[in-house]
Amino acid sequence: MYTIKNGWLVDAEIHKSPHFTERDKEHDVSLLVVHNISLPPGQFGGPYITDLFLGNLDKAVDPFFEEIYQLEVSAHCLIRRDGKVIQYVSFDNKAWHAGVSNFNGRERCNDFSIGIELEGTDTTPYTEEQYNSLVCLVKKLQESYPLITHNTMVGHCDIAPGRKTDPGEAFDWPKFYHLLASIDE
Repeated sequence: MYTIKNGWLVDAEIHKSPHFTERDKEHDVSLLVVHNISLPPGQFGGPYITDLFLGNLDKAVDPFFEEIYQLEVSAHCLIRRDGKVIQYVSFDNKAWHAGVSNFNGRERCNDFSIGIELEGTDTTPYTEEQYNSLVCLVKKLQESYPLITHNTMVGHCDIAPGRKTDPGEAFDWPKFYHLLASIDE
């Protein structure tokens, strides 16, 4: 299980991204957004996701990077294929993960959400280690941010339909919810 202190996971690898904004106090964290990412697309491992979130992606490494190396994006955490968690932005701040988004009529989801990236693609099954780490992380987040509930955990595709497809058909929501419920038993 994880420990959160001052918005940071005590037990995770930390790489502080410059791509964040302070969260306004009137925006209580009430949404969890699940994403996926792989860099280059469809390839796993390597430093490139961290490089992107830190603003250090070398455009010469891969032709795809020429399109994205200047993006200023981040997520609160990344869960690697082996279940390792890396944190980039304090949960008390806004990571730049959602983009143009809307949840139940509320726009600008970055204002009130936590973004978790899973290393993967829409069509590649996620690993048991990723599900286990995600479930443990979500349980801990719910302790610190109790407005995150079963009804406020969504995919990026749910808050940006037509623009985003992640975490994709490969993410097994029933399995995730079952594992989450089994921790309470």
